[in-house]
Amino acid sequence: MPNMTMAIPNELHQVVKKHSEIKWSEIARKAMWEQARKLELMDAITKKSKLNEKDVMEIDEKVKAGLLKRYLDANNC
Repeated sequence: MPNMTMAIPNELHQVVKKHSEIKWSEIARKAMWEQARKLELMDAITKKSKLNEKDVMEIDEKVKAGLLKRYLDANNC
């Protein structure tokens, strides 16, 4: 199994050092697998898509506008 070295902020390093009973490498490995699975799912979903980046950005803006409207309506703003 290959090894990986990563940089972490000093504050996080202090917490990690304080809790040496935790298998931090296993936590990092699980988090990376979770992200990798999401990327694989995204790749599978978009593999046959005919949308281009402009189309995606237009859909993104419409979704965000709809969510903002729903939020403002729900909060009587």
